[in-house]
Amino acid sequence: MENKVVFITGGAKGMGEATAILAGERGAKVVVADVDLKTAQEVADRIKAKGGEAIAVKCDVSKAEDVKAAIDTAVATYGRLDTAFNNAGIQLRDTDTANITEEDFDRVLNINLKGVWLCMKYELLQMRKQGSGAIVNNSSIGGLIGGHGRSAYIATKHGVLGLTKSTAMEYAPKGIRINAVCPGTIETPMVENMIKVGDLPVEATKEWAPIKRFGKASEVAEVVLWLFSPASSYVIGQPISVDGGISIS
Repeated sequence: MENKVVFITGGAKGMGEATAILAGERGAKVVVADVDLKTAQEVADRIKAKGGEAIAVKCDVSKAEDVKAAIDTAVATYGRLDTAFNNAGIQLRDTDTANITEEDFDRVLNINLKGVWLCMKYELLQMRKQGSGAIVNNSSIGGLIGGHGRSAYIATKHGVLGLTKSTAMEYAPKGIRINAVCPGTIETPMVENMIKVGDLPVEATKEWAPIKRFGKASEVAEVVLWLFSPASSYVIGQPISVDGGISIS
C-alpha cells in the first residue's frame, strides 16, 4: 500500500474506519469520506499522528454532487486514485416487508445501492484515465442469502453484487479490478445499535456462525487491503465472504 491513494466511504466508523487506519499504517495516502465530517477528521488525524498521510472529506454517497466533489478533492490532493472501498451503508429496523414505508425503502436504496453506483461512476472515470485501479464494494452476507425482516437491506446488498460482477467484466480489460466483500456479523456501531434495539439476538447469532463469535472490523479490513494488492491480481468480480462460515452453514 506504500504511497497508494485510497478512497474510503463510510470511513468514520466500523469497517471503513478500520480499513482507513490499516491502510494508513501500511503507507497509503488515505481519503476518509463520510457524511459525518467531524468523526472522519478524527480518523484522518489518527492516521497522521502515526506518521501517515490522510485527509477527511464530507460525502453523502446518495448525492452525485457530493461524490464527485469528494473524488475531485482526492485527485486534486494526491494526483491520482489507486483504490477505493465503497463501504457506506445503512440498516433499517427489522420490519415485515409489507410494513416498510416507501420513504424508508428509498432511503436504504439510495445509500446502499445508488450510493455504490455513484461512487463507482466517479472512481471509474478517474481510473479509466489512469488505466489502473482496484475497487472493493461492501456488500454483506445479506447479498448472498435471505433474511427475515430485512428485505429492503438485503435487496440492496444483492444489487451491490450484481453491480460488482457486471462492472468487473467491463473494466478488467481496462486494467481495473473490481470485487466485493460480504461481511457477516461484525463488531461495528451498526451491529451495536441492532443489539441495543433488540433486532439482533447475540448468542443465537454467534451460534449461527461455525466460528461461534462476531467478526472484527479489522478482519474485514485485511481482506479489503488484500483485494487492493497485487497479491489478488487474478481475482475479478468476486464476492468474498468474511462471515465466520455463516454462508456455508
